Amino acid sequence: MKVCLKAGRGLELRSLRLAEAEPLFALVAANRGRLRRWLPWVEDTRTVDDSRAYILRMQAQAKAGVGLTFGLWWKERLIGVAGFTWIAQAHRGAAIGYWMAQDAEGRGHMTAAVSALLRHGFRELGLHRIEIRAGVRNRRSRAIPRRLGFRHEGTLRQAEWVDGRFVDHAVYGLLASEWAER
Repeated sequence: MKVCLKAGRGLELRSLRLAEAEPLFALVAANRGRLRRWLPWVEDTRTVDDSRAYILRMQAQAKAGVGLTFGLWWKERLIGVAGFTWIAQAHRGAAIGYWMAQDAEGRGHMTAAVSALLRHGFRELGLHRIEIRAGVRNRRSRAIPRRLGFRHEGTLRQAEWVDGRFVDHAVYGLLASEWAER
């Protein structure tokens, strides 16, 4: 299932394709040091084949309707990944996850990308609730849901083992009715 979402300012969210495994791996490799602090999968991404396997898993999730992952493309350059890490149609809920190359930060791209995901989730997928979880100490990641009107719903203590330590997660939620009122 090929999907392309326009996010404004030349930013597009495109379904990942196998042909993009090499640029995806190169982006992870170039940002490995900073990504490993917050994302547990970084250490398991050691080769282009690992990126191919990831893309195949994301394509299978999209086909099954339980996830939807996009490459973030700005000026025809891959700058990150964002999407619905899980979708539960029975509950009309989903979670958004994201990461971006350091040299693309600070330009509003991720806020625009998550905003496009919200539009798609609430309008096209008919979702009722979307959540974002971010490491409590990950200020940049936590700024996105705050900026987009999510409510901080609580903190999950020691929610994930990442880079040799447990990370607490701040949980943010946004309901369709709240999104429509913005």
